[in-house]
Amino acid sequence: MALLGVGVAIHAGLRLDFGTVRAMGPGFFPVTLGVLLSLLGVGIAIPAWRRRAEAQPIRWWDAAAVIAAILIFGLGMSRLGVVLACFASVLVASLPAPHKGWLWRIVLAVVVTALTYLVFVLGLKMSLPVLLRLP
Repeated sequence: MALLGVGVAIHAGLRLDFGTVRAMGPGFFPVTLGVLLSLLGVGIAIPAWRRRAEAQPIRWWDAAAVIAAILIFGLGMSRLGVVLACFASVLVASLPAPHKGWLWRIVLAVVVTALTYLVFVLGLKMSLPVLLRLP
């Protein structure tokens, strides 16, 4: 993560105008995100190097659920809208969780979907398809 962040920050910093805080250029956002990703990567790596742990086997069911959730959200947003795509992807991503039952999954999906709607549609006013789009 740290190396990816450094790479993004350097690439954007060399090719795009950074601007200032008052007049942000096209490079301001990617450089800032690259630096933040680098700091996050270092913040995760340093404690991980200090502790010793055994390697855990890959849990393929968990990985498949996360990849399926990403695909559902990414491919489904244009047809389902951000609300249904987000709701479905959270439900699918929560399937391999060790906790049983559906109530907490539905509550989690509703909360994440509501936050996504509030931040991206209402707050940032992004022009995303909100609900199901019929052909």
